[in-house]
Amino acid sequence: MILASASPTGLGLGFAAIGVYALSAAGVRWLGERAARSLFGLALVLHGAGLAWGVASDQPHFGFAPALSVTAWLVALVYAGESLLLPLPHMRWPLSAMGMTAVGLALLFAGTPLHASASSWLPVHWALGIASYGLFGAAVAHGWFLNHTEDRIRKGLPSYGGVPLLTLERLTFRLVGAGFLVLTAALALGFLFRSQVFGTQAAFRWDHKTAFSALSWLTFAWLLLGRVRFGWRGKRAVRLLYLGAGLLLLAYAGSRFVLEIILQRPA
Repeated sequence: MILASASPTGLGLGFAAIGVYALSAAGVRWLGERAARSLFGLALVLHGAGLAWGVASDQPHFGFAPALSVTAWLVALVYAGESLLLPLPHMRWPLSAMGMTAVGLALLFAGTPLHASASSWLPVHWALGIASYGLFGAAVAHGWFLNHTEDRIRKGLPSYGGVPLLTLERLTFRLVGAGFLVLTAALALGFLFRSQVFGTQAAFRWDHKTAFSALSWLTFAWLLLGRVRFGWRGKRAVRLLYLGAGLLLLAYAGSRFVLEIILQRPA
Protein backbone atom coordinates (compact mmCIF):
# COMPACT_ATOMS: atom_id res chain seq x y z
CA MET A 1 0.00 0.00 0.00
CA ILE A 2 2.87 2.39 0.77
CA LEU A 3 6.07 2.59 -1.22
CA ALA A 4 9.36 4.32 -0.60
CA SER A 5 10.42 6.83 -3.22
CA ALA A 6 13.15 5.48 -5.50
CA SER A 7 15.35 3.65 -2.97
CA PRO A 8 17.84 1.21 -4.53
CA THR A 9 16.27 -1.78 -2.80
CA GLY A 10 12.74 -0.69 -3.75
CA LEU A 11 13.78 -0.16 -7.35
CA GLY A 12 15.52 -3.53 -7.45
CA LEU A 13 12.51 -5.38 -6.09
CA GLY A 14 10.19 -3.49 -8.44
CA PHE A 15 12.18 -4.19 -11.60
CA ALA A 16 12.67 -7.82 -10.55
CA ALA A 17 8.91 -8.22 -10.06
CA ILE A 18 8.22 -6.69 -13.49
CA GLY A 19 10.70 -9.04 -15.16
CA VAL A 20 9.39 -12.17 -13.48
CA TYR A 21 5.78 -11.18 -14.18
CA ALA A 22 6.75 -10.88 -17.86
CA LEU A 23 8.39 -14.31 -17.85
CA SER A 24 5.34 -15.81 -16.15
CA ALA A 25 3.02 -14.37 -18.82
CA ALA A 26 5.09 -15.61 -21.76
CA GLY A 27 7.04 -18.50 -20.27
CA VAL A 28 4.33 -21.15 -20.53
CA ARG A 29 5.15 -21.52 -24.24
CA TRP A 30 8.83 -22.09 -23.52
CA LEU A 31 9.01 -23.59 -20.05
CA GLY A 32 5.66 -25.31 -19.54
CA GLU A 33 2.73 -24.77 -17.21
CA ARG A 34 4.47 -25.79 -13.98
CA ALA A 35 7.42 -23.45 -14.51
CA ALA A 36 5.12 -20.56 -15.48
CA ARG A 37 3.11 -21.09 -12.30
CA SER A 38 6.29 -21.08 -10.21
CA LEU A 39 7.41 -17.85 -11.88
CA PHE A 40 4.07 -16.23 -11.10
CA GLY A 41 4.50 -17.20 -7.45
CA LEU A 42 8.01 -15.71 -7.42
CA ALA A 43 6.70 -12.48 -8.99
CA LEU A 44 4.04 -12.33 -6.29
CA VAL A 45 6.69 -12.69 -3.58
CA LEU A 46 8.90 -9.98 -5.11
CA HIS A 47 5.91 -7.66 -5.54
CA GLY A 48 4.86 -8.18 -1.93
CA ALA A 49 8.43 -7.69 -0.71
CA GLY A 50 8.55 -4.35 -2.52
CA LEU A 51 5.35 -3.25 -0.82
CA ALA A 52 6.64 -4.38 2.58
CA TRP A 53 9.90 -2.51 2.02
CA GLY A 54 7.94 0.66 1.38
CA VAL A 55 5.97 0.23 4.60
CA ALA A 56 9.20 -0.17 6.58
CA SER A 57 10.94 2.84 5.01
CA ASP A 58 11.78 6.01 6.94
CA GLN A 59 9.50 8.14 4.75
CA PRO A 60 6.64 6.04 3.34
CA HIS A 61 4.64 7.43 0.42
CA PHE A 62 1.09 6.95 -0.73
CA GLY A 63 -0.82 7.84 -3.88
CA PHE A 64 -2.86 6.53 -6.80
CA ALA A 65 -0.06 4.31 -8.18
CA PRO A 66 0.84 2.60 -4.86
CA ALA A 67 -2.89 2.02 -4.32
CA LEU A 68 -3.14 0.32 -7.72
CA SER A 69 0.00 -1.69 -6.96
CA VAL A 70 -1.46 -3.08 -3.74
CA THR A 71 -4.75 -3.79 -5.51
CA ALA A 72 -2.97 -5.74 -8.25
CA TRP A 73 -1.01 -7.69 -5.64
CA LEU A 74 -4.16 -8.60 -3.71
CA VAL A 75 -5.93 -9.74 -6.90
CA ALA A 76 -2.92 -11.88 -7.83
CA LEU A 77 -2.81 -13.28 -4.30
CA VAL A 78 -6.47 -14.34 -4.50
CA TYR A 79 -5.78 -15.99 -7.86
CA ALA A 80 -2.70 -17.80 -6.50
CA GLY A 81 -4.76 -19.23 -3.65
CA GLU A 82 -7.59 -20.34 -5.91
CA SER A 83 -5.23 -21.87 -8.48
CA LEU A 84 -4.21 -24.42 -5.85
CA LEU A 85 -7.77 -25.77 -5.96
CA LEU A 86 -9.00 -24.90 -9.47
CA PRO A 87 -7.23 -24.91 -12.84
CA LEU A 88 -7.33 -21.25 -13.94
CA PRO A 89 -4.24 -20.92 -16.18
CA HIS A 90 -5.87 -18.52 -18.66
CA MET A 91 -6.19 -15.86 -15.97
CA ARG A 92 -2.44 -15.76 -15.37
CA TRP A 93 -1.33 -13.72 -18.36
CA PRO A 94 -3.79 -10.81 -17.84
CA LEU A 95 -2.99 -10.78 -14.11
CA SER A 96 0.74 -10.79 -14.89
CA ALA A 97 0.23 -7.88 -17.30
CA MET A 98 -1.75 -6.05 -14.63
CA GLY A 99 0.99 -6.68 -12.07
CA MET A 100 3.70 -5.42 -14.45
CA THR A 101 1.74 -2.25 -15.16
CA ALA A 102 0.89 -1.56 -11.52
CA VAL A 103 4.46 -2.05 -10.27
CA GLY A 104 5.82 0.13 -13.09
CA LEU A 105 3.38 2.93 -12.27
CA ALA A 106 4.30 2.74 -8.58
CA LEU A 107 7.99 3.10 -9.49
CA LEU A 108 7.25 6.13 -11.64
CA PHE A 109 4.70 7.80 -9.35
CA ALA A 110 5.53 7.02 -5.73
CA GLY A 111 2.93 9.46 -4.39
CA THR A 112 3.32 11.93 -1.54
CA PRO A 113 4.95 11.38 1.87
CA LEU A 114 2.68 10.58 4.78
CA HIS A 115 2.62 13.14 7.57
CA ALA A 116 3.99 11.97 10.88
CA SER A 117 0.93 13.47 12.58
CA ALA A 118 -1.51 11.31 10.63
CA SER A 119 -4.20 9.67 12.75
CA SER A 120 -3.62 6.05 13.74
CA TRP A 121 -7.10 5.33 12.35
CA LEU A 122 -6.18 6.61 8.90
CA PRO A 123 -4.13 3.51 7.92
CA VAL A 124 -7.06 1.33 9.04
CA HIS A 125 -9.41 3.30 6.79
CA TRP A 126 -6.96 3.03 3.89
CA ALA A 127 -6.35 -0.67 4.52
CA LEU A 128 -10.08 -1.41 4.40
CA GLY A 129 -10.48 0.65 1.23
CA ILE A 130 -7.56 -1.00 -0.54
CA ALA A 131 -8.72 -4.45 0.60
CA SER A 132 -12.10 -3.74 -1.00
CA TYR A 133 -10.26 -2.68 -4.17
CA GLY A 134 -8.46 -6.02 -4.17
CA LEU A 135 -11.59 -8.09 -3.58
CA PHE A 136 -13.59 -6.28 -6.25
CA GLY A 137 -10.59 -6.46 -8.60
CA ALA A 138 -10.52 -10.23 -8.13
CA ALA A 139 -14.29 -10.32 -8.72
CA VAL A 140 -13.83 -8.35 -11.96
CA ALA A 141 -11.15 -10.83 -13.12
CA HIS A 142 -13.53 -13.71 -12.36
CA GLY A 143 -16.37 -11.90 -14.12
CA TRP A 144 -14.23 -11.49 -17.23
CA PHE A 145 -13.29 -15.17 -17.08
CA LEU A 146 -16.95 -16.08 -16.50
CA ASN A 147 -18.07 -14.20 -19.63
CA HIS A 148 -15.41 -15.84 -21.80
CA THR A 149 -16.23 -19.28 -20.44
CA GLU A 150 -19.94 -18.74 -21.12
CA ASP A 151 -19.15 -17.67 -24.69
CA ARG A 152 -17.08 -20.83 -25.22
CA ILE A 153 -19.88 -23.04 -23.92
CA ARG A 154 -22.40 -21.31 -26.21
CA LYS A 155 -20.12 -22.14 -29.14
CA GLY A 156 -19.98 -25.78 -28.10
CA LEU A 157 -16.42 -25.56 -26.77
CA PRO A 158 -15.28 -26.87 -23.37
CA SER A 159 -14.75 -24.40 -20.54
CA TYR A 160 -11.22 -23.25 -19.78
CA GLY A 161 -9.52 -25.80 -17.57
CA GLY A 162 -12.76 -27.72 -17.20
CA VAL A 163 -14.00 -25.37 -14.45
CA PRO A 164 -17.83 -25.52 -14.24
CA LEU A 165 -19.62 -22.28 -15.06
CA LEU A 166 -21.65 -22.34 -11.85
CA THR A 167 -18.45 -22.70 -9.81
CA LEU A 168 -17.01 -19.58 -11.43
CA GLU A 169 -20.26 -17.72 -10.80
CA ARG A 170 -20.31 -18.67 -7.12
CA LEU A 171 -16.69 -17.59 -6.70
CA THR A 172 -17.40 -14.26 -8.39
CA PHE A 173 -20.33 -13.41 -6.12
CA ARG A 174 -18.52 -14.56 -3.00
CA LEU A 175 -15.80 -12.06 -3.82
CA VAL A 176 -18.41 -9.37 -4.50
CA GLY A 177 -20.08 -10.08 -1.16
CA ALA A 178 -16.78 -9.98 0.74
CA GLY A 179 -15.75 -6.78 -1.04
CA PHE A 180 -19.09 -5.17 -0.24
CA LEU A 181 -18.70 -5.92 3.48
CA VAL A 182 -15.16 -4.50 3.56
CA LEU A 183 -16.19 -1.43 1.54
CA THR A 184 -19.12 -0.86 3.91
CA ALA A 185 -16.74 -0.97 6.88
CA ALA A 186 -14.35 1.49 5.18
CA LEU A 187 -17.14 3.96 4.35
CA ALA A 188 -18.72 3.63 7.78
CA LEU A 189 -15.38 4.37 9.44
CA GLY A 190 -14.88 7.41 7.21
CA PHE A 191 -18.40 8.81 7.63
CA LEU A 192 -19.23 7.99 11.26
CA PHE A 193 -15.79 8.58 12.79
CA ARG A 194 -14.48 11.26 10.47
CA SER A 195 -12.84 13.37 13.18
CA GLN A 196 -10.97 10.36 14.60
CA VAL A 197 -9.82 9.22 11.14
CA PHE A 198 -9.00 12.50 9.41
CA GLY A 199 -8.51 14.76 12.43
CA THR A 200 -10.74 17.22 14.26
CA GLN A 201 -10.16 19.86 11.57
CA ALA A 202 -11.65 17.66 8.83
CA ALA A 203 -15.14 18.78 7.84
CA PHE A 204 -17.46 16.68 5.73
CA ARG A 205 -17.18 17.50 2.02
CA TRP A 206 -19.34 16.14 -0.77
CA ASP A 207 -16.43 15.87 -3.20
CA HIS A 208 -15.67 13.54 -6.12
CA LYS A 209 -14.22 10.86 -3.86
CA THR A 210 -17.29 10.83 -1.62
CA ALA A 211 -19.72 10.85 -4.55
CA PHE A 212 -18.01 8.04 -6.47
CA SER A 213 -17.63 5.96 -3.27
CA ALA A 214 -21.35 6.30 -2.50
CA LEU A 215 -22.32 5.49 -6.09
CA SER A 216 -20.12 2.40 -6.13
CA TRP A 217 -21.60 1.20 -2.82
CA LEU A 218 -25.12 1.66 -4.16
CA THR A 219 -24.23 -0.19 -7.38
CA PHE A 220 -22.84 -3.19 -5.50
CA ALA A 221 -25.80 -3.16 -3.11
CA TRP A 222 -28.17 -3.19 -6.11
CA LEU A 223 -26.19 -6.03 -7.71
CA LEU A 224 -26.32 -8.19 -4.58
CA LEU A 225 -30.02 -7.42 -4.05
CA GLY A 226 -30.75 -8.36 -7.65
CA ARG A 227 -28.77 -11.55 -7.25
CA VAL A 228 -30.67 -12.60 -4.11
CA ARG A 229 -34.13 -11.25 -5.00
CA PHE A 230 -34.28 -11.72 -8.78
CA GLY A 231 -31.56 -14.26 -9.47
CA TRP A 232 -29.46 -11.99 -11.68
CA ARG A 233 -26.59 -13.79 -13.34
CA GLY A 234 -24.52 -13.89 -16.50
CA LYS A 235 -23.53 -10.82 -18.49
CA ARG A 236 -26.14 -8.56 -16.92
CA ALA A 237 -24.68 -9.13 -13.47
CA VAL A 238 -21.09 -8.83 -14.73
CA ARG A 239 -21.87 -5.48 -16.39
CA LEU A 240 -23.11 -4.14 -13.05
CA LEU A 241 -19.95 -5.51 -11.44
CA TYR A 242 -17.82 -3.64 -13.99
CA LEU A 243 -19.80 -0.44 -13.36
CA GLY A 244 -19.41 -0.62 -9.59
CA ALA A 245 -15.70 -1.42 -9.83
CA GLY A 246 -15.17 1.46 -12.26
CA LEU A 247 -16.89 3.91 -9.93
CA LEU A 248 -14.81 2.64 -7.01
CA LEU A 249 -11.63 3.04 -9.03
CA LEU A 250 -12.56 6.65 -9.77
CA ALA A 251 -13.35 7.29 -6.11
CA TYR A 252 -9.78 7.15 -4.86
CA ALA A 253 -7.23 6.20 -7.52
CA GLY A 254 -8.96 8.37 -10.13
CA SER A 255 -9.26 11.45 -7.92
CA ARG A 256 -5.67 11.08 -6.69
CA PHE A 257 -4.45 10.70 -10.28
CA VAL A 258 -6.11 13.99 -11.23
CA LEU A 259 -4.65 15.79 -8.21
CA GLU A 260 -1.14 14.30 -8.40
CA ILE A 261 -0.54 14.07 -12.15
CA ILE A 262 -2.88 16.46 -13.94
CA LEU A 263 -3.20 19.28 -11.40
CA GLN A 264 0.20 18.45 -9.77
CA ARG A 265 -0.75 19.39 -6.25
CA PRO A 266 -0.90 17.44 -2.96
CA ALA A 267 -4.00 15.29 -2.50
